[in-house]
Order: sequence, then structure tokens, then C-alpha cells
Amino acid sequence: MSVIGAEAVLDYRICLGGVAVLRDDIFGWIQRGDKCRWLACINPHSYAVARANPDFADALKEADWLIPDGVGIVLASRMLRGTIRERVTGTDIFTALHQRLNRTGGSVFFLGASEDTLSAIRERMARDYPNIRIAGTYSPPFKPQFSAKETDAMVAAVNAANADVLWVGMTSPKQDLWLRANHHRLRVKFAAGIGAVFDFYTGRIKRSHPVFQKLGLEWLPRLLQEPRRLWRRMFVSAPIFLWDVVRAAVESGARKA
Repeated sequence: MSVIGAEAVLDYRICLGGVAVLRDDIFGWIQRGDKCRWLACINPHSYAVARANPDFADALKEADWLIPDGVGIVLASRMLRGTIRERVTGTDIFTALHQRLNRTGGSVFFLGASEDTLSAIRERMARDYPNIRIAGTYSPPFKPQFSAKETDAMVAAVNAANADVLWVGMTSPKQDLWLRANHHRLRVKFAAGIGAVFDFYTGRIKRSHPVFQKLGLEWLPRLLQEPRRLWRRMFVSAPIFLWDVVRAAVESGARKA
């Protein structure tokens, strides 16, 4: 776990501090670290998925940085009398860390998505962050699970590039399970599973208006745009998460009474 401290929310140790604090902590590790540390995101949907997938739950718990990527996590902290007050998304970390690396120099590798998406990422990165070296990109096979040979090829490509940072965009829980299994083999200082950020960055998926983001309603426009893909998050995962938070709050209150 990160040295900046964490708070327990439903048995998960979630990082404290906002975007700037996390950015500086990660950047500090990139400067001084001697192995790969990695970041995962948690929100009500990933919590509900992990509830039925022990391997995914272990991956979230073992990540060095577990960030509150969902307003539901912030609300849960309030209900449980915690101190998390700011949602921190994968996009927030992606942007803030690149801004920091662009001032000092650094290198990144992108693993995941299609060749077209990776090409668009390379083009935009060259414009947005000219002082960051794109060490490499790799589009893995689109399949539920990778063979040992495929995984070895991915690890070899990352290691040959000699990058500081590895961004993994395979969707969750696939990306988190992959990082949990392979981070010890990776010759990078920092790795993060950031899912849809690849598509957000290239504009293939539009993020909700900043007003919705600030209100914690980023999910609403996306739900209206992609109801078949996202309905389960709001109408299955969210109630599961809320029920567990309410139950934990009641149990905590009973113990203190």
C-alpha cells in the first residue's frame, strides 16, 4: 500500500488524499523505486463484481494504490464516518501524472485496446506531452483469457521498451487480474489498470460534461448513451454496494452504542 495512508471501506484499503497527493506519491516512487508498484480503481460496480470473484477481490486488496474511482465510494466513506472526500478517477491520475512527467521527462508504454486506438493515443500524446517518450504500445488478443505464451509475449514487449510507466487498458477485472499475476515480472516503476481511459483520451467514448462529473452523476449521460452495457452497474451493482454500506454503518453504530 502507498505511504500516503489509506482508509478501510468494506474491507478495502482505499488511498487517502486527492489527485495532487496521489500524483506526487506515484511520481516519487517512479523517481526512487526499485520495482513495479501498481494501481487499481474501485467503485460500486467493481466492488459488486469482486464480491462474487475472490481473485478480483484479492487483486484490489493487493494493489499498492487503490483509488476511489466512484462517487459511491466517497458517499460510503461519509456514511461510515471516514475522511475520503474526493473522487479520484483513472483519467485524473493519467492526466496529472503525464503533466508531471512532461516537465521532467519520462517514458510510458500502453498495453491494451486495438491498434487503431493505440495509434490515436500515440498521435495525441505527441501533441499533448512532447517531453514524454512513448516507449511502446501493444495490442493483445481480444479474448477472455490469455495463454501463457501470449502473456509472456506481452511481458517481454513491456520489458524490452524500458519504460517508466505502464498503462493497461483491458477493462476490469481482466486488467487487474493481469497486473496482480504479472507485476513482479515487469521492468517498469509504475503500472495502472485504467480501463476506458484509453477510449476517453482518444475521444472514442465521450466523458460526461464536467457539471455531471462534479455532481457525481457522470454515470447518468453514459447510461443513457449505452443502456445495454451499463444498466447492470446502476440497477444491480449499486444496490448491492449500498446495502453492504448501510449494513456496515448499522453494525458500526451498534458496536459503539
